Amino acid sequence: MIDDQTVNAFDAAAGCGARLRQAREAAGLTLEAVGQQLRMPVQVVKSLEEEQWQRLGAPVFVRGQLRSYARLLKVDLGDALEQAHIGPVVPPELVSHTHTPRGRRIAENLGRRALYVGLTLALVVPVWFATRGFFDGANPLPNTASLDVIPAAVPVAGGAGPVDSTRPATTAPAATPASATASSPVEPYLASLTPVARPAAATPAPAGALNLQFTGDSWVDISAPDGSTVEKALVKSGEARSFSPGQVGRMVLGNASAVEVQQAGTIVDLSPYQRANVARFTVSSDGSVAPVSH
Repeated sequence: MIDDQTVNAFDAAAGCGARLRQAREAAGLTLEAVGQQLRMPVQVVKSLEEEQWQRLGAPVFVRGQLRSYARLLKVDLGDALEQAHIGPVVPPELVSHTHTPRGRRIAENLGRRALYVGLTLALVVPVWFATRGFFDGANPLPNTASLDVIPAAVPVAGGAGPVDSTRPATTAPAATPASATASSPVEPYLASLTPVARPAAATPAPAGALNLQFTGDSWVDISAPDGSTVEKALVKSGEARSFSPGQVGRMVLGNASAVEVQQAGTIVDLSPYQRANVARFTVSSDGSVAPVSH
């Protein structure tokens, strides 16, 4: 007959699985009943009793399942759980997925930029071509011609008139047959308003005249002796003015350093009449210059 000490020795020598199986059989429970109460598959309960740990996954889960089974049967596994060769509880290795190599980041940035540029071109280029054709057809540019050149196809009314010596010489167009001129339609020309520089006409200055030669643009305000305005305008560089004695009573010259004043062939020094590059003086009846009296 086996005494209590022998039973305790067998219990101590038995493993976790054997203890759980003995307690289950002593309680009159089947594997299915234990599985229902623990909410475990029957195969898992059987693997726990047979100590087939490799079928149950990670050691931390196996230890938890053994403790749950022991609490159900009110069995104290004690040191048997620590001595069971379940395997050490190894924390899972954490692998960082947030670090991206520098080369990969650069390639991704370049790829996104290239995608944006491609989408922009795909949207902008068709719109540009469509609107370009519309605006070009809606606003055709007319033909323009200078006022100083007479087109060959436009007849001059009144025949050949006097030739202006101040205009630049132009080559006369070749004669066109009357039949060709009559059959081909003449496209109208629009005169260009672009000013054309013309050389000043060389006219002899009267004796004692006051001559102005402009080497730069200058605003002028020229008044007659009676106070009426003779000229008030912007005179361009290269132009000249000449006034006979008694024609001018007062002058204001802007940008005076770019204006040369001559009286009877003698250059007049404007520094006594000049302030802030603006010269103001009066002109007597004989053409002599004097300061403005306040």
